[in-house]
Amino acid sequence: MTIPKTAGIIIIGGGVMGASTAYHLAARGQHNILILEKEDFFGTGATGRCAGGVRYQFGTEINIRLSIESLPMLERFKEEIGQAVDYRKIGYLFLLTHQEEVTVFKRNVELQNRLGAQTEWLSGDEIRKRLPMMCLNDVIAGSYNPKDGLVDPNSVVMGYIGAAQRLGCKAFCSIPVTGIQIQSGRVVGVETSNQSISAPIVVDATGPWAGLTSQLAGIHVPVIPIRRQWLTTTALPDLSPDFPFVIDFAQSLYFHPEGLGLLTGMSNPLEVPGFDQTIDLDWELVHMGA
Repeated sequence: MTIPKTAGIIIIGGGVMGASTAYHLAARGQHNILILEKEDFFGTGATGRCAGGVRYQFGTEINIRLSIESLPMLERFKEEIGQAVDYRKIGYLFLLTHQEEVTVFKRNVELQNRLGAQTEWLSGDEIRKRLPMMCLNDVIAGSYNPKDGLVDPNSVVMGYIGAAQRLGCKAFCSIPVTGIQIQSGRVVGVETSNQSISAPIVVDATGPWAGLTSQLAGIHVPVIPIRRQWLTTTALPDLSPDFPFVIDFAQSLYFHPEGLGLLTGMSNPLEVPGFDQTIDLDWELVHMGA
């Protein structure tokens, strides 16, 4: 397929945000949409490296409302888009070990329920009954929403890419955008490693790289990339089939079912912002003893 020299809308980035944007614009009647992805495959940036969690449990109204609008899309994704995404409603369970966290999360749960998210508030004893295999003596309380869960990020991306293409969108990999053309204060196109492409609208959907991309247009977008690392375990035969996505909020430690084992990760408070994507073999997950 030949890369066009003009487009109505250029979307920079072929991850979940770029793919979703392309599909929904095309579904609403927009034409001549072009996706440009710098990697060799769609969804291999931040999207392909995420833990797959989706949730209603947020602390701001805008995020909760966005979840209320978007998570039902995952429920009907196969029907609407034609792609199974393995949406598993295992629930998010936040574990709280400090009273100040309890105060904040109680307020969050009240907001979530007021907006229709239907989150449960659990005492420490109720949580220990749900997870008897874990040592949770320091847990005071927690919040749980049974509709939170997991999806397969790659399936979501490829589903949206395919659906957008069926509606006439053109999508290309291995095409890094190297510049954004500006005339009289307006965007008029982009420069790639191969050619110039004119377009009156350019969408920055480059995730952690969005700040760098916006600089090509002389705009400062305060996106600060932080490396995170996670690992997966071998099979855990005693793992319950309804084991939730668990987050120890104070430690930023999380784990959820992945295959027959667990995927687990933890934020490094000493991580320096940047684009380092190597594996730090000296960084250890702590307090993991059973």
